[in-house]
Amino acid sequence: MVFYKTDEEVELLRASNQLVSKTLAFVGSLIRPGITTNILDKQAEMFIRDHGGNPGFLGYRGFPNTLCTSINDEVVHGIPSDEALNEGDILSVDCGVLLHGYFGDSAYTFTVGEPDQEKKKLLNVTREALFLGINQALPGKRIGDIAFAIQSQVESAGFSVVRELVGHGIGRHLHEKPEVPNFGRRGTGMILRKGLVICIEPMVNMGVKEIVQDNDGWTMRTRDGMPSAHFELAIAITDGKPDLLTDFNEIEKIVNK
Repeated sequence: MVFYKTDEEVELLRASNQLVSKTLAFVGSLIRPGITTNILDKQAEMFIRDHGGNPGFLGYRGFPNTLCTSINDEVVHGIPSDEALNEGDILSVDCGVLLHGYFGDSAYTFTVGEPDQEKKKLLNVTREALFLGINQALPGKRIGDIAFAIQSQVESAGFSVVRELVGHGIGRHLHEKPEVPNFGRRGTGMILRKGLVICIEPMVNMGVKEIVQDNDGWTMRTRDGMPSAHFELAIAITDGKPDLLTDFNEIEKIVNK
C-alpha cells in the first residue's frame, strides 16, 4: 500500500530528514585517514540523540549500528568496525533517523584524503545521476522515468547500476512502497502524485553490476572487487518541482573546503 502524506506530514518528514543531513555533515567533518568507522558510528549516534532523535537503523531488522559504512568495493549495509580508513578510500555513509514518529534517510559517499581520478569520476557520475533522477520526480511522471534517467547517465559513463537494491517510499516506516529502481524504461511504473515521499538512491559500480553478500548477513559488495558509490536523498512530490527533504548543502561545505 502506498501512503500519501499531508502537508503537515511532509513538514515532519522534513525535520527528520534535515537531522539526517546535519548528522552526515558532522560525520563528514570527522573523516580522515586513520579514523575507524566505529568511531564515526558512535559519534553519529550521540549527535542524533543530542538533537532529539533516535537512530533509525540501530536494531532495524537486527542491524547492530547507527550508520551503514561501506568502504571501496562495499556497496551498502557495511557494518562499522575498528578497521582504520586509509588514504584514497571512498566511504559510503548511509544514515537514518526517527524523529517525532517519522523517518529520515540519506547517504553520501565521501573521499578519504585524495582518491584516484577514476574513483572521483565514479562519485561525480553517481551524484549527477541522482539529481537527473530527481529532476524526473514530477507529478504525472512515472517511476520508470526516474529509473531511466539514472541508468542512462551511469551507463553512458561506462559504469553499471546495481539491480538488486532500490530506493523506496518513506514515512512512519523506514521502507514503504513504492520501490524506486535505478534502471528501467521511460513511461513505465507507478504515476507520481503529490504527497508521495520517496528516497532516490543510485548505487553505482565501477565494474560489473553483480553484487554478493558477506557472511555477516548485511554487507553487500561488488562481485569483481571494484569500487562502488552510493548517494541518496529524500524528496516529496509536489504540484511543481521536487521538494528535497534531505540535501547535501552542509556536507559539501565541509568536503569542498
